[in-house]
Amino acid sequence: MPKLKTHKGAKARIHVTGSGKLMRRKRMSSHLRRKKPKKVTRKYAQKVAFDQADVKRLSRLVPYDL
Repeated sequence: MPKLKTHKGAKARIHVTGSGKLMRRKRMSSHLRRKKPKKVTRKYAQKVAFDQADVKRLSRLVPYDL
């Protein structure tokens, strides 16, 4: 079996936790930040788990991180 290549764009965007969950950043976090409430900007600092329907597809992009 040949080695699989890691998708570099996915590697930069997907964070894998110790338990194996795939995490991502929230969208719209960097643009027009001054207008948004402080409560919203604090929520952007937290990472969110991917939807379960996408995990199988995304785990193929980062095969050796899991």
